[in-house]
Amino acid sequence: MNVADSELIDGILQKEGYKQTQNIEEANAIFINTCAVRDHAEAKVHSRLGYYNRIKKSHPEVIIGMLGCMAQNLKDEILENKPYVDIVLGPDSYRKLPVILKNRLKDQKHIVDTQLSRFEVYDGLFPSRKEGINAWVSIMRGCDKFCTFCIVPFTRGRERSRSPKSIIQEVERAINDRFVEITLLGQNVNSYKYDNIDFTKLLQQISFIPGLLRLRYTSPHPSDVNEELLEVMAGSKNICNSIHFPLQAGSDRILKRMNRTYTKNHFLEYAKKIRDIIPGVGISTDIIVGFPGETEEDFQETLEVMDTVKFDSAYTFKYSSRPYTKAIEYDDHIDEDVKKDRLDRLIKLQQKHTLLCNREMIDKVVDVLVEKESKKSDEFWSGRTDSNKWVIFKKESAKIKDIIPVRITAAHGVSLKGQTEGIKNEIN
Repeated sequence: MNVADSELIDGILQKEGYKQTQNIEEANAIFINTCAVRDHAEAKVHSRLGYYNRIKKSHPEVIIGMLGCMAQNLKDEILENKPYVDIVLGPDSYRKLPVILKNRLKDQKHIVDTQLSRFEVYDGLFPSRKEGINAWVSIMRGCDKFCTFCIVPFTRGRERSRSPKSIIQEVERAINDRFVEITLLGQNVNSYKYDNIDFTKLLQQISFIPGLLRLRYTSPHPSDVNEELLEVMAGSKNICNSIHFPLQAGSDRILKRMNRTYTKNHFLEYAKKIRDIIPGVGISTDIIVGFPGETEEDFQETLEVMDTVKFDSAYTFKYSSRPYTKAIEYDDHIDEDVKKDRLDRLIKLQQKHTLLCNREMIDKVVDVLVEKESKKSDEFWSGRTDSNKWVIFKKESAKIKDIIPVRITAAHGVSLKGQTEGIKNEIN
């Protein structure tokens, strides 16, 4: 989401004649686009702002701006403790940035605009993207779920969807700019709704756009996944057979405390439907350990769900308190050492499952989109399968953005080794 917002901000500024510089010491204005979902991200931002302050001491005329969710969340603290920050803008105020910059240059006062909007979706504005494979396209903003651990409804506002026309225009523009893969973005992307167009219909409409080789989306909410969506995914050649399916916890008691609106059985039922309906699907997930009140028995239920589903990959986190959220008020927070121990055990189990899922692909021929040169050697490409697995294979005659058949020869952790069909090659 932050990448897409940064590209949007860049597009707004470039349209007004501003240009990016690769040398921060030459910048007239420095902006940091922030995330407030976890405290680790906030710590990194505070550290970065200290670096920008040192630049400003040498170049007092430089404008420093904080944008995004942290600006929304911590505006008072920033203004009080970091007076060198000139502009503080929330995620619904980017459209105003050119005017704000002009005013700041005139009167040299701090400018703050963190008003959340029920309507702003940035229709009619186009991101400035560097050349690449994948283009992130935001189809909606905000969230109405109010999970008790999540700050997003308070920093990004209520849920609202962009018009299909605007989304399709942006996708077509990205394809004209030679992007071959599109990833649709939303906090709960599959709750998209605009007039009579729901997410499944939108996904299908976009899949028909000429020149689109691959279509992905993230992140869906388990309560909004249905069989119609899965059937469309299975029946469309360019909609990738991978789905991010966030579990968060395996205990019904903890899921209820999180306000996740589904049960363990519902989650397991749909995980099975995903595997049954979409051939060769890859399923990734999010899991939080150490949520307030989580007992060892609750944690064991999470491990049991993992053993049942066997996710291809998982983003795993220790619970961290976020301001404004309901969970911060709970009086049974978990000790950090317990959270760390549970996270370590969970990661080890997921590593086992990832390797198991990857080994099942050995000797299968899969289509791989060539994305970049392998870090291992300049003689090898690295690319992804439809199911979102990384494969390393010898270059031969393939080029970046080609989709080529590769036979999987080995699995090592999160990555696969392969050889182009009909050509024997191995990675040393």
